[in-house]
Amino acid sequence: MIYTRSIELDDFRYIFFPKGFEKYGYLGTHLYDTVGDYFNALYPLVLAMDYEAKPKFCPRWFLRFLHVFGSDKSIVRVRNWTLHDLLRKITKGIAFVDWKTKWEDYDLRISIHAPEHLQNLADDIENGFYSRGKQKELVEQIKALDPNASIIWGSIDRLQKQLDELEDSRKIRN
Repeated sequence: MIYTRSIELDDFRYIFFPKGFEKYGYLGTHLYDTVGDYFNALYPLVLAMDYEAKPKFCPRWFLRFLHVFGSDKSIVRVRNWTLHDLLRKITKGIAFVDWKTKWEDYDLRISIHAPEHLQNLADDIENGFYSRGKQKELVEQIKALDPNASIIWGSIDRLQKQLDELEDSRKIRN
């Protein structure tokens, strides 16, 4: 037997009076902090997904209602198949599955169910987030070796080459 969670008063608040980012909860989003680098990286994707998923005739409160009573506010549980399928049909199957970081805090991974153009947006966000984070890390390493080093942002390869040259010149001097 499959157990679902109990419906609480907070679920009705979530449906009719969402706090901030909760209004996009029907997509499966779960950004708990509305400030910071992760929020700033993911927010444009969520807005684009909302634009694609939400039909003009359908209010968000109804989509959140379907999410609570159809999917149990989850991406894995189903409380009512009819309501769950209706949500998927109305939103064209668009859903935010997960996001996480791996290896480094700038190695962002995004999983969504969406058309190709939204998948491409998610990939570009991942790549840009990684590139900026890796560049920042390399610049910190370069500045630690040479505080007066000239930094040209924009390429991980160029910064890695500059760091390698600085490390090699240090080895030669020692």
